[in-house]
Amino acid sequence: MSTIAAPTRPDRKKKLDDNKLVKRLLREAGRAINDFSMIEDGDKVMVCLSGGKDSYGLLDILMTLRKRAPIQFDIVAVNLDQKQPGFPDHVLPEYLRSLDVPFHIETQDTYSIVTRVIPEGKTMCSLCSRLRRGILYRVASELGATKIALGHHRDDILATFFLNLFYGGRMKAMPPKLVSDDGKHTVIRPLAYIPERDLIAYAQLRQFPIIPCNLCGTQENLKRQEINRMIADWDKRFPSRSWNAFWALSRVVPSHLMDKDLFDFAGLAPDGLNNPEGDKAFDPDDDIDLMPELPPGIRPR
Repeated sequence: MSTIAAPTRPDRKKKLDDNKLVKRLLREAGRAINDFSMIEDGDKVMVCLSGGKDSYGLLDILMTLRKRAPIQFDIVAVNLDQKQPGFPDHVLPEYLRSLDVPFHIETQDTYSIVTRVIPEGKTMCSLCSRLRRGILYRVASELGATKIALGHHRDDILATFFLNLFYGGRMKAMPPKLVSDDGKHTVIRPLAYIPERDLIAYAQLRQFPIIPCNLCGTQENLKRQEINRMIADWDKRFPSRSWNAFWALSRVVPSHLMDKDLFDFAGLAPDGLNNPEGDKAFDPDDDIDLMPELPPGIRPR
């Protein structure tokens, strides 16, 4: 008589870890959507699918949340085929059909434009991104999408902040929700609270058919890669540092910065009223409000 072997301890642990990962991803995506009012009843959400781990994860998570949400919203997956040499244009349609999700493949030869305009060896990401954005806005209008969902995660937001800080001299990041310059489109980033390492683990768990972006090669010397390595190193050696920096983006004190357009320094004068923040700026050490050591991902009050 044959018997079925009981799961080994490593198998049980992996299953438990996988379940925790899925629950964490759904919880944090749902929390970000709620915190920033990203999706409303009746929305048609256009999920931009590149073939990378982040956009696959975004689509998968939104499809699961849609089943559980107290509101009704539709999803349409959109991929922009930029005619990169060797791009396997059959992979995404086959995958999306297997999910039974509405999708649209937009074919535009931006590859030729980028390689013609940008000298060999130079960074192509900026121009490629601008061309892609314009096309996706047009497609969103044609499909009647009310929201455009992108797969940017916590580390993307942090990296953008540090790139602007270190190399652009600006305090600017990547908002979880924004309206396009022409005022016609709302862009949302439901993965804003999720670190990249969780999306890597999720892609491995779900076995997504990843399509690498070979347009610009690996470009290991790009400044963004440098920043990403810095963040990854922090996560290994100082687990709360990246999260503290991330949550600082939502706890801004304009009066303690130097932007004259953001705070009326010219009109600043004593008015006889109590100012609880004022005295803290007198001594540089007094102005440092050290955060407690919080577990990774926990938000400060």
